[in-house]
Amino acid sequence: MSHGDTTSSRSVRARLDHPVIDADGHIIEFLPAVRDFLVEEGGRKLAQEFDAVVEAGRRLEALPIDEQRALGVFKLTWWPYPTKNSLDRATGMLPQLLYERLDEFGIDYCVLYPTMGLTAMSLDQKELRGASIRAFNRCAAEMFAPFRDRMTPAAMIPMYDPAEAIAELDYCRNVLGLKVVLLNGLVYRPIGKDQVRGARWVDAFGPESPYDYDPVWAKCVELGVAPNFHSSAMGFGSRMSPTNYVFNHIGNFATAGEATCRQMLMHGVPHRFPKLRCGFLEGGVGWASNLYADLIGHFEKRGIPGIHQYDPDAMDRGLIRELFESHGSERFKKHLDEFEAGLLHLSGPGLFRDDFAGTGITQAEDVKTIFERNFRFGCEADDPINALGFDRGILPLGARMRAIFSSDIGHWDVTDMSETVLEAWELVEHGLIEEDDFREFVFENAATMWAEADPAFFDGTVVEGAVRRLVG
Repeated sequence: MSHGDTTSSRSVRARLDHPVIDADGHIIEFLPAVRDFLVEEGGRKLAQEFDAVVEAGRRLEALPIDEQRALGVFKLTWWPYPTKNSLDRATGMLPQLLYERLDEFGIDYCVLYPTMGLTAMSLDQKELRGASIRAFNRCAAEMFAPFRDRMTPAAMIPMYDPAEAIAELDYCRNVLGLKVVLLNGLVYRPIGKDQVRGARWVDAFGPESPYDYDPVWAKCVELGVAPNFHSSAMGFGSRMSPTNYVFNHIGNFATAGEATCRQMLMHGVPHRFPKLRCGFLEGGVGWASNLYADLIGHFEKRGIPGIHQYDPDAMDRGLIRELFESHGSERFKKHLDEFEAGLLHLSGPGLFRDDFAGTGITQAEDVKTIFERNFRFGCEADDPINALGFDRGILPLGARMRAIFSSDIGHWDVTDMSETVLEAWELVEHGLIEEDDFREFVFENAATMWAEADPAFFDGTVVEGAVRRLVG
């Protein structure tokens, strides 16, 4: 490997003996073009309904705060795109311009996700949701078709019910030829028929869901697609400020990704579908590391056989009574005739349930296997916590969280698209990760996620040869 200049993303890439795969850039959609497809899909009336959705935020913000709370309104993104760097603003919208600048960015291959399209994925109205998602998917497929050797767009897959998801998966994979899929990680469902919109519960597709989502995971495996989740937690929990976007935004992708990942694991999805590869985008590896360590800690104490340390029948009641008599205060001793009742709090018969039943986890090493085999975690270039994913000395059993480089180009946190690879390289320069770790971060972890799901994923791309050498 060469050891030359590393003062730009281009120069960083020049010193590497492997490609750089950007696992999460963003399209800034040109809505008039998308609207043409929406009119074709649903007619002008439905297109006008989507126009109203785009403009709804401004109208809702004009309402009194109490009305906003009742409607579940929270402060949405504002000024979301780079503008002073006008070249970058145009680059996010024009596929040919982005294609021509990839070498400047130090990126060999780029996967691009929607921006305005994400709004369509969260629409409650089924007909409008379906037509608008189809329009965004068709537009992306057409726009990026000439550039498939270095770029590919993600297809949006709604998850309000399995049938809707499966239909769009089939269409996007088999008709549009799209090979990256973006699924809702969460669906907000009304608590009751007459509840206001703000009163919703969060469905992460577990056993309490009104639907069985196993057919969706099975369809992903059948089609050779790795579901990626780019969900937001803005709008529930503590992230419902109607006035402060930053307050809502901080940590929201991590919270949403953690909910989906935790539910998938506790519901046994990776156990039932070991070939499923999943990416949780833009939340980093901090939450993943915490979830991983927590799961192992909980399994060791709350799984079998550890849970039997808390079995009420295991108590030596005679010993405890003796200790009450010898060490208890007079206030305690006067209640000795109620001694047995005092031991029954949350310990009554019929409470026992194996919380890990169905996960497929029989030992702590199974948790490590699932995280390293099934899951990838999207990390923005300038996040110093990315280094945590490569430190085998911190996490139990020497695990590594499979971090994938995600530029997030197109959005406000990237003021200069040409610097993202350089920012990622700073982890090496600062001694936080090694060059082999960097190779995993910007190439191997993303390559294996998609190539293990579909061995032909990178055929015809500029990274085809490097991926074939990697996966064999």
